[in-house]
Amino acid sequence: MSGTLNKVMLIGHLGDEVKLHYFEGGNCIGRFPIATNETYTNKQTGEKVTTTEWHNIVVRNKAAEICEKYLSKGDKIYVEGRLKTRQWQGEDGQTKYTTEIHVQDFTFLTGKQDSAQEEAPRSQKRNPEPSKASQPQKAEPTGSLAAPEEDDDLPF
Repeated sequence: MSGTLNKVMLIGHLGDEVKLHYFEGGNCIGRFPIATNETYTNKQTGEKVTTTEWHNIVVRNKAAEICEKYLSKGDKIYVEGRLKTRQWQGEDGQTKYTTEIHVQDFTFLTGKQDSAQEEAPRSQKRNPEPSKASQPQKAEPTGSLAAPEEDDDLPF
């Protein structure tokens, strides 16, 4: 095989909010960390061990603006992209390196209903009236392929 491949696929949870940086000419870049977990059983002690790996995610332009608008810390996301390593001079004069995933495709895995359920306990503390998000939803029949009708303003 004469070709090479640089492809990364991750499913993880955001560790922080998306931070945007705008450049002259209107372009922008968004950065956020995501965490992936691996759980295994230690053969000697029999206890379950979970390790977390952190990944630096980079999105550009319209994708960055979409991520900033719709993603929050803790949300689950699928990202697909390429590994890129960059270097810079630190304040101490040392050369520093970081490896990032430059995203080519992504899918939000935390739905509106999932976010609303996570937010409900917090919003009820602030607002004693029941909110739309905390009201029971009608369950779909098992095996139904029809998506629930929701008003959302997602651009895709």
